[in-house]
Amino acid sequence: MSAVIKSGESAQSVQEHTRTGMSKEALKQAYIDNLFYIQGRFLEVATPNDLYMAAAFTVRDRLLERWIQSAKAFKNRNSRTVCYLSAEFLLGPHLANNLVNLGIADTARQAGEELGLDFPGILETEEEPGLGNGGLGRLAACFMDSLATLQIPAIGYGIRYEFGIFDQVMVDGWQVERGDTWLRNGNPWEIPRPKLSFPVGYGGHTERYTDEHGELRMRWIPARIVNGVAYDTPIMGYGVNNVNLLRLWKAEAPESFDFQTFNVGDYYGAVHAKMEAETISKVLYPNDEPEAGKELRLKQQFFFVSCSLQDMIRLQAGIAGSLDALHEKFAVQLNDTHPSLAVAELMRLLMDEHFMHWDQAWDITQRSCHFTNHTLLPEALETWPVELFERTLPRHLEIIYEINQRFLDQVRVHFLGDEARIGRMSLIGGEDGGMRYVRMAHLAAVGSNAVNGVAELHTELLKSTVMRDFHELWPEKFHNVTNGVTPRRFIVVSNPRLAALITETCGDDRWVRDLDCLQALEGHAEDHGLQERWHEVKTAAKRELSNWLGERTGFAPDPQTLFDVQAKRLHEYKRQHLNLLHIVWLYEQIKRHPNVELTPRTFIFGGKAAPGYFMAKLIIKLVNAIADVVNHDPQVNGYLRVVFMPDFNVKNGQRLYPAADLSEQISMAGKEASGTGNMKFSMNGALTIGTLDGANIEIRDAVGHDNFFLFGMTAEEVRQRQAEGYHPGELYRNDDVIRSVIDLINSGIFSHGDTELFRPLTDNLIHSDPFMVLADFHSYARAQQQVGQDYRARHHWERMSILNTARIGKFSSDRAIRQYADEIWKVEPVPIDL
Repeated sequence: MSAVIKSGESAQSVQEHTRTGMSKEALKQAYIDNLFYIQGRFLEVATPNDLYMAAAFTVRDRLLERWIQSAKAFKNRNSRTVCYLSAEFLLGPHLANNLVNLGIADTARQAGEELGLDFPGILETEEEPGLGNGGLGRLAACFMDSLATLQIPAIGYGIRYEFGIFDQVMVDGWQVERGDTWLRNGNPWEIPRPKLSFPVGYGGHTERYTDEHGELRMRWIPARIVNGVAYDTPIMGYGVNNVNLLRLWKAEAPESFDFQTFNVGDYYGAVHAKMEAETISKVLYPNDEPEAGKELRLKQQFFFVSCSLQDMIRLQAGIAGSLDALHEKFAVQLNDTHPSLAVAELMRLLMDEHFMHWDQAWDITQRSCHFTNHTLLPEALETWPVELFERTLPRHLEIIYEINQRFLDQVRVHFLGDEARIGRMSLIGGEDGGMRYVRMAHLAAVGSNAVNGVAELHTELLKSTVMRDFHELWPEKFHNVTNGVTPRRFIVVSNPRLAALITETCGDDRWVRDLDCLQALEGHAEDHGLQERWHEVKTAAKRELSNWLGERTGFAPDPQTLFDVQAKRLHEYKRQHLNLLHIVWLYEQIKRHPNVELTPRTFIFGGKAAPGYFMAKLIIKLVNAIADVVNHDPQVNGYLRVVFMPDFNVKNGQRLYPAADLSEQISMAGKEASGTGNMKFSMNGALTIGTLDGANIEIRDAVGHDNFFLFGMTAEEVRQRQAEGYHPGELYRNDDVIRSVIDLINSGIFSHGDTELFRPLTDNLIHSDPFMVLADFHSYARAQQQVGQDYRARHHWERMSILNTARIGKFSSDRAIRQYADEIWKVEPVPIDL
């Protein structure tokens, strides 16, 4: 047994095992052991990756002790367990977060320093797992953190993508995608389970047969089989001993090498099955424009859903020997429509593989599944062509047809004679002669016990628009659970200076587990001493971000300027181009009126555009084109700077959230389901300029209307204007300011004289403007003018900043998970003792 004696203690006193001890001496010994025995290195020759891997294994050992105890307790108590199915888990770096959750961050730093290690450098070495695209995947990661912290047994199920969301680089101002090879140096946090594997079928046909009891049954004869192999990652709770499980599936061929084919000289054919199978878990969100891309995405979604449900059935059968109470053991949460195939696959497994009758299988399925809708955008409400579905999953299409027939019979009885409603609610669309398709959101709604939106406005719009018919049929099914984010990662890890100041001011660190405790800051908001220290913390974060941007982009913004930040996925509805029109207007004002009074600002953009989304990529190009002109114009750059932060992800977000003075949440009202970036910025003391959209409404109500810069039309005003007929061309022709800004972009000043480069963007605004950028422009400009005035009144600004943080408690993911647990999952905490 390898053990260390704590400093100052005798050999007779308590010894610590080097794999589990939490003292500085135990961590030092464990680190040296892991470097030597796992990496095969000693300090003098270790590479940066060796040093990081040794640190990760040292921390992982401590997680595993708690993980094993958690798994034992959950099994012995037959604990009800949340199964969170998500196509994305955007986890962020593990090491710093796990150190915080274990409560040994300071001890580990001291141990590293005594070993002569560059502790910040080791943290920086970690690759970010690129297993998500944006808010959906990051929400799933926050929820996993909160589930463990609240001691709720949970398994997160998803896909172990070999290549995650692409790395973004800038070439001549354009986004260029590079492969995200996040696994190239190994992943010390995961544990492969090669013996835990499930078959997943595709294609083929179905056939009827009579079983030994004389009952008519169906079986699916797939044309192809791939295996899903489990890779497990422990997810540690904060300040508790609970560790939950993230189980990701990798696709493998049942036979990876055909020796006979190889022997006759067909070397490619010998590995063809392996290559075809591994494609399924190769890339996050392949381009689904081509037919092959659509088919691959459908295969991906079925792959992880089938593996996950087979795993749940294995666990339940091992404990109870029967699946009759599967719904009592597991609460299956479908994170958006990607996992909605779970409804049909669970029915298939229960009926075809475990020989249940329809009514019992349907009862278990409906009582097991719960559905979160994340969008009101029609293009994001997934549908699959029936022809593709039938070719890929023939048995599941039969089951969906049966679900649909039984469901529509129920609708006919409830809404007598309403044939239009039948067409709207059918699980199969396009019945009027066009291409027929399967509506996945409808399948999820029909097959689930509960449906929830993710912000109060979003849920109300969900009930009144895209799911109105379903709400009128089943009003009791619909819930609102406003999203939240974890303060562990987004304050404690990201902003340790602010965390320390909050703890000192509040008197303890209870706020880390109960964010409502931040309300204690309110009584100090007028304190000039706290305001000065608050300002110093913000300035230090801005200085660090400036240095990082200088290294990555060649431009280091002045930390004394107002950092105005819009960092989120690039999409027209998020209206990055509204921000840009305002910047161009400011540029024009300074050029025409050199003595105009303006607050010096740095506009910081970040976010990735989908590879096939031309307009979003053109907006990125315009950001960089404006930056190139503005930053090199000495008449302007004392007041106005622009920079694009490349490769925005969780790791880079942790640099950005603490440094922001102003958070841009400017989507057209009625389009953003919730947003979570708005919460992360506000937690870190940024003030918000935003519309009444998504969670902005609730944030504004929480932090105080006077501490939020509101602009723009409401969702109702948007609908009314659209109904009356919106004509952006008239705004362009009749409004001198709008016309001047667009004409300046078209003049070629930001494109080296090329008057056509940005024409697709400006023409879209003039002739279509689907997200009403021009309609909201003047309201936005006025709100931005107020921002500038308030920022110059420094104590006033710091007071507003403190109140934003103090009143943000509602937006912790802990609150969201408690709400899910109480209202939807009906699950209780299970504390773990070592």
